Amino acid sequence: MNKIPYITMPLQEWKDTFAFHHPLKVRFSETDMFGHMNNTAPIAYFEEARIEFFKHAGLMENWLKKDGELIPVVADIQCDYIRQVFFDEELLLFVKAASVGNSSAELHYCAVNKKREVCFTGRGTVVQISKYNGKSVPFLNAEKKMLIGSEVFAT
Repeated sequence: MNKIPYITMPLQEWKDTFAFHHPLKVRFSETDMFGHMNNTAPIAYFEEARIEFFKHAGLMENWLKKDGELIPVVADIQCDYIRQVFFDEELLLFVKAASVGNSSAELHYCAVNKKREVCFTGRGTVVQISKYNGKSVPFLNAEKKMLIGSEVFAT
C-alpha cells in the first residue's frame, strides 16, 4: 500500500496516538456476497464513532439543544482500506482530533480488529456552522480544549 498522506509517522506509532475508541461489529447487511465488509460501511462507522467521540468530549449536548443555533457538518471524508474485514468481526474504531482550527476540526480514524491489526483508516473535516445561515461559527476556547484535551479521552 502506498503511504497515506495524513499519516506522517509509521502506522503502528500513529495508531498508538489515539485514546478514545468505540466498539463496532460488522453486520450482515454491511457485507457483500463474498462475506466481507462493503466499502461503504466505514463511512457509516466513522459517523457513529464521531458522534460518540463528540458526546464523550461534551460537545453534542450543545449541538442537540432544541433552541440551539450550532450544528456540526462533515465537509469532507476519506477512507483508506488496509485489510479485509468480514461479517460478525468485532472492531474498535479509534477517533481523535488531529487538528483544530477556528471553526473546523480534522478528525482521524483508525479501525483495528481483535488482533489489534489496522483494518482501515480515515480522516475528515467537521465544521461548526449556524443552522440558520449556514455560515461557519468559531469554536469557543473551551470547545477547542474539549476536542484536544487528552485527559478527556483517557480510557
